Amino acid sequence: MTPRRDAAGPVFTALADPTRRELVQRLASDGEATATELSAELPMTRQAVSKHLALLEDAGLVATTRAGREVRYRLNAPPLAEAMAWMAQVGGRWDERLAALGRHVERTRTPAGRRRSR
Repeated sequence: MTPRRDAAGPVFTALADPTRRELVQRLASDGEATATELSAELPMTRQAVSKHLALLEDAGLVATTRAGREVRYRLNAPPLAEAMAWMAQVGGRWDERLAALGRHVERTRTPAGRRRSR
């Protein structure tokens, strides 16, 4: 049996860091940016931001375009969508289980709101 590709795993690993989440948020709202532009408003060096961007790129969340010496980063949304779909699927299962538990609890109650004794 061939193991399934875990598309969401690298995304969750990359997004575990608050700095990388901030970078994703900025790219989502601002579009393309260089590491220098992104580091201007963060309390870290351009080199540190570049390392975070490289991890986001490895996870497929960021794509690059090179223009001469300048590297521009942009958000690559499909891996985020895959991770969100996974969360929705898991969340839907829990919703179903909680609804079934709620129905069970309601069936075991007496009309006065007390539980039946056994």
